Amino acid sequence: MTEQLPNQEWEKYQNTIEQFIQVIAKNMNLYGVTPSIGRLYGVLYFAEEPMTLDDMREALEMSKTSMSTGVRALSDMKMVEPSFKKGVRKDLYKSEEDWYKSFTSLFGSRWKHHTETNIEEADETIYELNKLKEQTTDEELRQKIDTDIERLVYAQDYYRWLMRFIHVVESGEIFEYVPKIEENRTKRNE
Repeated sequence: MTEQLPNQEWEKYQNTIEQFIQVIAKNMNLYGVTPSIGRLYGVLYFAEEPMTLDDMREALEMSKTSMSTGVRALSDMKMVEPSFKKGVRKDLYKSEEDWYKSFTSLFGSRWKHHTETNIEEADETIYELNKLKEQTTDEELRQKIDTDIERLVYAQDYYRWLMRFIHVVESGEIFEYVPKIEENRTKRNE
């Protein structure tokens, strides 16, 4: 009976961690990540030691190719990094445990790309509308074009502001305004 109790406790522990990993996986879509890659990150985050692709495949019962693709995606997002252990010849990986760092990197790269695209599209649209305005004799259309160009200029102003915000996040300045919360981790490690 006493031997069964510790096994039940370990099973309860595993189930509790698995539930949290499922939540991570489900919510990773906010970052443009599939649930399977989110599960991979969760497994790496709770792993005591860096893992090989074989370790990950075994833990998640997925193909080695899927693991490799997932690790590459997480690495590109700065959420996983290579690791080294003397005597181990296979590639090892561990999770980036600084979620603040991961967020600023991921947020910056994803938002910057989309914002730059929106700025370029607004520029192009203004250019095309101005060409059309010069060619048309329809006064109502000219007025509509002027109104729409004003809207596009407003959008550009917003996108330029957003680029400044992205810079504040990427550079880490954001933590001057919204400091990291580290007290729980400090208490846990005492």
